[in-house]
Amino acid sequence: SAAIKAHKAIEKARICIAECIGAEPSEIYFTSGGTESDNWAIKGTMLPLKRSHGIISSEVEHHAVLSSCSFMERIGYPATYLKPDASGVIAASTLKQAISSESALVTIMLVNNELGTIEPIDELANIAHYYDAVFHTDAVQAVGHIPVDVNALGVDMLSASAHKFGGPKGIGFLFIRNGTHLEELL
Repeated sequence: SAAIKAHKAIEKARICIAECIGAEPSEIYFTSGGTESDNWAIKGTMLPLKRSHGIISSEVEHHAVLSSCSFMERIGYPATYLKPDASGVIAASTLKQAISSESALVTIMLVNNELGTIEPIDELANIAHYYDAVFHTDAVQAVGHIPVDVNALGVDMLSASAHKFGGPKGIGFLFIRNGTHLEELL
């Protein structure tokens, strides 16, 4: 009976989170936090692919994203790091110059944890999808603070951490849009 009660609480939380970000409950995967979610999104997307496929990120990402991209580089996957403009924004034109048909993943944070800039994720995701690349956003600094709708943003994956929006430490989630393939890491 204790397990049934715990299962119901988890499913209730899954439904609540899904409603908050415009997702389906089946698209919410609980993790230990933003770092695990970022790692799973990046490594889980890239590991099944040929090493000719690349990652595009930015120079101002959270270290969880930068470390995952660096790891993928060390094992042979190319990575490109976009430079933000003077106000800290990754311009759509900057992504257009860097992306190609060999780009498999674009990962740009929604709200920068140091600058507070809000990136034009919907524009960037549209560009990524034009090239058939998967789009991930680290939304740890956004969820619970600004409106976040995965459909309006057009993202395939979104990472969040519960302690940033009033939940307990050691809990997070990864939104994975239905149809997006991700290799299991654990």
